Amino acid sequence: MTITEERPSDQEAAGEIGKARTRKEDQRLITGRTRWTDNIQLPGMLHLAMVRSPFAHATITAIDTQEARKAPGVIGVFTGRDVADGQGLLANAWPLNGEQKTPNHLPVAVDRVACAGEIVAVVAARSAAEARDAAELVDVDYDELPAVLDLKEAATDQVLAHPDLGTNTSAVWTLDSAAQGSGTDVEAEITKARENGIVIEREYRQQRLIPAFMEPRSTVCDPTGEQLTVWSSTQVPHILRFLLAATTGMPESKIRVIAPDVGGGFGGKLQTTPEEFATIAVARRLGKPCKYTETRSESILSGHHGRDQIQKLTLAAEKDGRVTGLKVELLADLGAYVGVVGGGTPVLGAWMFNSIYKFNAYHFTVRTLLTNKTWVDAYRGAGRPEATFAIERLMDELAVEVGVDPLEIREKNWIRHEEFPFTTVAGMTYDSGNYEAATAKAKELFGYDELRAEQKRRRESNDPVQLGLGISTFTEMCGLAPSRILGSLNYGAGGWESAGIRMLATGKVEVITGVSPHGQGHETAWSQIVADRLGVPFEDVEVLHGDTQISHRGMDTYGSRSLVVGAEAVVRAADKVIEKAKPIAAHLLEASVDDIEFTGGRFGVKGTDKGISMGEVAMASWTAHNLPDGVEPSIDADATFDPENFSFPHGTHLCAIEVDTETGGTKMRSYVCVDDIGTIINPLIVEGQVHGGLVQGIAQALWEGAEYDEQGTLVTGSFVDYTLPTAADTISFVTDHTTSPATYTALGTKGVGEAGAIASTPAVVNAIVDALRPLGVDDIVMPCTPERVWKAIQAGHPVTTEGQRDAQAHFDEATPNQDPGAGTPASTDSWSADRGSGDTGSASEGSQS
Repeated sequence: MTITEERPSDQEAAGEIGKARTRKEDQRLITGRTRWTDNIQLPGMLHLAMVRSPFAHATITAIDTQEARKAPGVIGVFTGRDVADGQGLLANAWPLNGEQKTPNHLPVAVDRVACAGEIVAVVAARSAAEARDAAELVDVDYDELPAVLDLKEAATDQVLAHPDLGTNTSAVWTLDSAAQGSGTDVEAEITKARENGIVIEREYRQQRLIPAFMEPRSTVCDPTGEQLTVWSSTQVPHILRFLLAATTGMPESKIRVIAPDVGGGFGGKLQTTPEEFATIAVARRLGKPCKYTETRSESILSGHHGRDQIQKLTLAAEKDGRVTGLKVELLADLGAYVGVVGGGTPVLGAWMFNSIYKFNAYHFTVRTLLTNKTWVDAYRGAGRPEATFAIERLMDELAVEVGVDPLEIREKNWIRHEEFPFTTVAGMTYDSGNYEAATAKAKELFGYDELRAEQKRRRESNDPVQLGLGISTFTEMCGLAPSRILGSLNYGAGGWESAGIRMLATGKVEVITGVSPHGQGHETAWSQIVADRLGVPFEDVEVLHGDTQISHRGMDTYGSRSLVVGAEAVVRAADKVIEKAKPIAAHLLEASVDDIEFTGGRFGVKGTDKGISMGEVAMASWTAHNLPDGVEPSIDADATFDPENFSFPHGTHLCAIEVDTETGGTKMRSYVCVDDIGTIINPLIVEGQVHGGLVQGIAQALWEGAEYDEQGTLVTGSFVDYTLPTAADTISFVTDHTTSPATYTALGTKGVGEAGAIASTPAVVNAIVDALRPLGVDDIVMPCTPERVWKAIQAGHPVTTEGQRDAQAHFDEATPNQDPGAGTPASTDSWSADRGSGDTGSASEGSQS
């Protein structure tokens, strides 16, 4: 998609909605004229450093803080026992069921640590450098305990992550189509397929990932006023405020949480963190403002991780390839503790493994397990990428079994556009979509038939560089809602969102929103929506957010909910403003309210040219000199929106990859995606969201993976070892869209923040496997590094050429203990298997979780 600034899209000929406006917020962000949490300086403020456990599992036998207390600039050193009364308890807001086992998670450990990086003491000093230096002087004695690190070993309970719980199983949760009446019995369908059809059984690994946001997490706490004021680099200021009150006993009315500009999140900042609680506990104890900002290595080690599942899948189909049954069995690693929504994150995929396909029967079971690794919680897509990866890999396997093109097998099984609304075998009702249109457009842009012809020529000539085409036709459920459904799933909060509109006397507009941006462009998109709705200039709209004293109510930002839930609340508030203004306009125009109509920012009398602008009504309500009897002098309005359904964007992603069979190197040739996200508010913002998501999903397929050694030490603890892509590693993507608006919202939007990350991973892996199928390769564990690709080739195709022998020697020289998924992968622009990414930022920054 080529975007021209300020140009209306084909969706709208005029008006703000559909216009590719540059973002309002970018000027202050890119010029540094903003306030990140770490920029905040308060009089008398102290700086904190965290002392962390080097062990994955150990008891704390003694902590000697004497030397640290004597260090220059040190004001105090605090252990878990020192702050026991004020540190609270980190909450799990989504227990899967009443039987879930949830270990107590103290911000500062007291007796035992359950993962490397867990906080055991906090140092307060006059400067950050002095605090860090003194933290090195804290002497902690540990008795190391056996640690459980492998998911399958955790399932045996031979070694326990938390011995007091008696098991590593936190919870077991099941969705069964036969039991809920949305389908037939899956075992019967599998039995039938074994007798006279096709059964495909696979096990896939979703590796552990790290949300590598641009701005490290930071917290500032000021306890000196009437209120406790907390600044935090967080996605969830309202939820943080509530949980601080709920777990520490502080009155909620005495807590103010501010999320200033936040540099990325991807779900990694929806956690209420030990560091936030510890900072607040120490600040309250000392009665002084305190700041903690994590280092990058601390962020990688102790910030929550994502994904980490083992997926066992059984697909049943008829001989012609029509799918009939799907059975999903997951082992999901929670890490050492159950995060704020970590327990329920795998369940978000439960309704998506069936994806866009029409199954008769479906059964899903997840077993969440505790291990002695950093805890796992939501990461961009949160359960949906895992589900999409599995079903899209399976559909390719089914196409091979039937002997047809992978696109053909998908078309045979997907929901057709005339069948919407469609209730799936998992019980979800998809309200709108057109998979045929998105796929046809993607296929044309990709040059699918021509690339298949090239692939055939390369195979026939035994070209050492083979071409593979990868497909991902996906849908996702986003816009986390509605509240009643979340309540039925034991989710600890609602799915509603709140907004307010203040009409100022000067004709300007203030919009207050309960969602809290961290790179998505809310200020711009909300201004466009309100400008169109109220007929005011885009420049006259100011959007306020991220401060619980300004935005009193909200459920914050995650799960692609900001636009499809938060902006709908804004629309409803705007409509209320119009309705409140009508009686005043009618009075000023000496007309009946029933004769007043509102168009283009003006109230007019039907059948006449008499009119008055919204700004004039705002001024009249402010002066209150001439109002109708009984009408209050305000046209401000608040609204709350609780949707009746989730949102279901979809799309078709196509990837072409060249694989060097002699070295295992991969090179991306082209990537095309056509997404249907309903009504597009700002195509420029959409383009950025899609690009960021694509890079993150491609990175899971090719580069990223958190690895631990046998002692539970994170060996990918810096950007030297945890390989993020840079801009140089990516190619130019071709993106486009089709539009089938959502049917239950005023705007018809569907959400886009997670789409690219959900769809791209299976497209890339499918492409690599497609290239290598003639060599007997049907799977490669992610990330698909050159070594893993090469080893997969050798497993089915022995070393025969000089290039393969050179590659063998190269891999033999690798560090013996290094996991084949770690290290530095081949760039998408280069055949090099040796390039390191260095300590760089992610090319996917600025996009949403």
